[in-house]
Amino acid sequence: MTSTTLTHRHIASRTAVALLGGYVFTWGLIALGVALLYSAGMEFHDAEHLSYIVGLLAFLLAFLVAFAARGLRRVALVLVGGGALMAAAASWVQGLIIAAGA
Repeated sequence: MTSTTLTHRHIASRTAVALLGGYVFTWGLIALGVALLYSAGMEFHDAEHLSYIVGLLAFLLAFLVAFAARGLRRVALVLVGGGALMAAAASWVQGLIIAAGA
């Protein structure tokens, strides 16, 4: 049986990944959700509100996963990398929306 000692550094790094990584992931998810729902024909504010509701649940899940997962680097990579990719995809979709409306 292995013993796990929790150091202040370990707890601080888990908390930082949970808060900052969760924020980046949630921001990308909300931006992509608004862009996709709006491009699908939903009213902007309805798309925004629905994306915020889903984003709140996603942040909660990301926060909990950051503390439950075994490998912290993998969680940080998925949260930050996934959030950045979703934000880039949202920017691309918004560019398409603007180009189609012009």
